[in-house]
Amino acid sequence: MYDFVVVGAGPAGSRFARRVAERGADVVVFEQGTVGKPLACSGHVSTDIWEFVPADTRERLFQNEIRGARFHTGGPGSQSHRFYKEAVVSNVIDRVELDRTLAAAAEDAGAEIRRHHTVVGLSESRDGVSVEVRGPDGVETHRGRIVAGCDGPNSRVRGEVGLPAPDELLHGVLGFDDGVDHQDFVDVHLTVPEFFAWRIPRGDAGVEYGLAMAPSDDVNDRFESFTAGYGAETDRRCSGLIPIGPPERTQTGRVFLIGDAAGQNKPFTGGGIIYGMTAADIAAGVIDPADPETLEIYEREWREELEREITIGHLLRRGYAVPEGIQERAMSVFEGEIGVHMDRPTSLFSGEQLRAMFSRGK
Repeated sequence: MYDFVVVGAGPAGSRFARRVAERGADVVVFEQGTVGKPLACSGHVSTDIWEFVPADTRERLFQNEIRGARFHTGGPGSQSHRFYKEAVVSNVIDRVELDRTLAAAAEDAGAEIRRHHTVVGLSESRDGVSVEVRGPDGVETHRGRIVAGCDGPNSRVRGEVGLPAPDELLHGVLGFDDGVDHQDFVDVHLTVPEFFAWRIPRGDAGVEYGLAMAPSDDVNDRFESFTAGYGAETDRRCSGLIPIGPPERTQTGRVFLIGDAAGQNKPFTGGGIIYGMTAADIAAGVIDPADPETLEIYEREWREELEREITIGHLLRRGYAVPEGIQERAMSVFEGEIGVHMDRPTSLFSGEQLRAMFSRGK
């Protein structure tokens, strides 16, 4: 019997597997396909990302540095409001390579990763969990003391044990063109219902375009219109669901959720890489496979760490739905140098942010 069965080798699953393997746990990870594919997530992340990957992988992952954002209430070419730092705010990375790097780190720590293995069912008992997995050789049954569901917005694990789904699912679309762009600003367009579209320069790797909104028949048409406004030819495209808002509970019995499966995302951007890996570290530090009651400690501690950020993120997102005139006035007041951390909206109230705002009046 494994100490931990992890379902999904995305950032959250691989990070958790690595951390518990480093502590001597016997852990297996089931990934339904090839690690990192299909791509369904942006590669724009805060510089905190480097705390979660081996130091010698930076050169392989890094694509570009970002110092600010231009916010638009109109489409490409419209007037913008600039928010920036003198220091680097964020990095653009190779998103597929990130998954591969994290999975390799988990394997180096002793975790077993089984690619092309799909979990098709599970059942809990008093002393463990039976997991049915369909692999190249047919369906197998594996036993684990604890199961970690890291299998994304439509989590099979979550459904099997009856845990509630995230509050909302958005439909995100990404496309890429090959034009080299080393700008250090991203563009954000508040032109889709209740969310936004974006353009991210990726250095020599090209440009990423994307948008997210509630699932609708016109998502792809809106994306086509947006990229056409930039004159972009996006010959590579992918899409996926983005969970917004964690459910009221992310653990039960001997099963718990991390990352997108748990809705551990930023409501105002949809990004969940850092939040998911933060929760993975918390889980690895407090969950004892011999004591399923420690799952409740995980629930409490990840919420203590992230829930306030998520709550303020929800408030920020409400600004996407206010009338354009109000958006313009608000951005005119606050544009300029900022002291905000992109993963921590509570930093809106930080000393660094107050100093940045005060300095504009000098």
